[in-house]
Amino acid sequence: MIDHLNWTATAVFVFFFAVVTIIGFVAARWKSGNLDELHEWGLGGRRFGAWITWFLLGGDLYTAYTVIAVPAVVYAIGAYGFFAVPYTILIYPFIFLTMPRLWNVAREKGYITGADFIFGRYRNKGLELAIAFTGILATMPYIALQLVGMEKVIQALGFQGAGMMSHLPLTIAFVILALYTYKSGLRAPAMIAFVKDIMIYIFVIAAVVIIPAKLGGYGAVFDAAAKAYAGKPNQGLTLSPAQIGPFITLAIGSAMALFMYPHSLTGVLSASGPKAIRRNAMTLPAYSLLLGLIALMGLMAHAAGVEVANPQDAIPQLLLKMFPDWFAGFCFAAIAIGALVPAAVMSIGAANTFTRNVWRPFVNPAMSPLQESRLAKLMSLIVKVGALAVIFFMPTKFALDLQLLGGVWMIQIFPAVIFGLYTRWYSGEALLAGWVVGFGLGSYLSWGATAWVPTSTILGYGAYNGVVAVIANIVVATVLSFVLRAKMEGDVRSDDFLDARSAA
Repeated sequence: MIDHLNWTATAVFVFFFAVVTIIGFVAARWKSGNLDELHEWGLGGRRFGAWITWFLLGGDLYTAYTVIAVPAVVYAIGAYGFFAVPYTILIYPFIFLTMPRLWNVAREKGYITGADFIFGRYRNKGLELAIAFTGILATMPYIALQLVGMEKVIQALGFQGAGMMSHLPLTIAFVILALYTYKSGLRAPAMIAFVKDIMIYIFVIAAVVIIPAKLGGYGAVFDAAAKAYAGKPNQGLTLSPAQIGPFITLAIGSAMALFMYPHSLTGVLSASGPKAIRRNAMTLPAYSLLLGLIALMGLMAHAAGVEVANPQDAIPQLLLKMFPDWFAGFCFAAIAIGALVPAAVMSIGAANTFTRNVWRPFVNPAMSPLQESRLAKLMSLIVKVGALAVIFFMPTKFALDLQLLGGVWMIQIFPAVIFGLYTRWYSGEALLAGWVVGFGLGSYLSWGATAWVPTSTILGYGAYNGVVAVIANIVVATVLSFVLRAKMEGDVRSDDFLDARSAA
């Protein structure tokens, strides 16, 4: 299993992994609070200021998805993989306008999850359960994507094995993650995010400066990539006509879905106030610049002559080829830690949701705060096991598809959450019916013969399945809300007529 191990890179990798593990366990004492209360364990006591929130949200949103999955798609297809850049730009005006409003409502009412807000707004337990189920389910493939990123860099270090033994190093990392998340809650990823972001920036700046310089400049990089894509359908440095519709809808749909995830809302609701959220909405675009630079590494891999059967291996092999072993180990550690932070927040967000919106309302309404926190800690472990199962059993062409599949489901709660922040016109029953239609249609469109597929051709046009499904969702919810309101108003008029007749 270790016959081909790169010992220098592995030593550096293990050192930094050990450092963040220690930080994860020590974090329980940071901004100390009673971790037997769910809002302390799962939201950090809502005391993270603008600076901490910036690192937490950055660590939460820019992950192994960023440094492994996005450049892998660029390596395999080309310009199409850059859809992630405009989507991360579109999201920040949305955060600025909506999330401070949600924070104010959540703080006033004591809400910890998005599904808490949904029940408080619509008083519909079926809709609350649907929102909770969607969040938990969609989080599984997203955590799985982080684990894929970790596994790829571990394999690049030279760990090899057959069958289940090939997953042993990942399983060990998973156990460590599970233990310090259980102990320290949201404080662990918040503290580790500082280290992770510094390491990622060092790695990326070195990569975008040193690698092109070694390859003859960016002109040579683009020329080599163009040759690699030449003659291949729907691959190249520019979008083909067939890719334009999917590119646009992937960007829009991903932006709509991102802050519906339990982990994204957990990061927002842990902030100290609306001002901290607005400041982050204005400064987080720095990460979008970073993402664009990282995506270019997919082109650099072609210029460096990297040839891999699995596109997810392209960036690890590029780093091994272009950097000395010790710095490659540093980069691999940055990627692995970049997976640990969001995986921890995701499991916490899903655990909070299960505890507050599934178990408490439907199984044990009389739960004490201590029981809530204990169940959430247990669920955070179970969610990670579910993510491992996704890796083992769910077929995907690209790791990125795992995130896009979750987005197909998460975007279906967009109408209930966002419409509910601004209007009381929509009915909870109608929104639940819309969710059923959207969730079912999105899942149906995404079910491919051999793997999950994120886009489909509808009426001759390609589009992201999540956008197609949420349009159907909104149409159903709007029409049914109109019908139910008209019926209710008709019933009121009928009652008024009967009352007047009785009085006469």
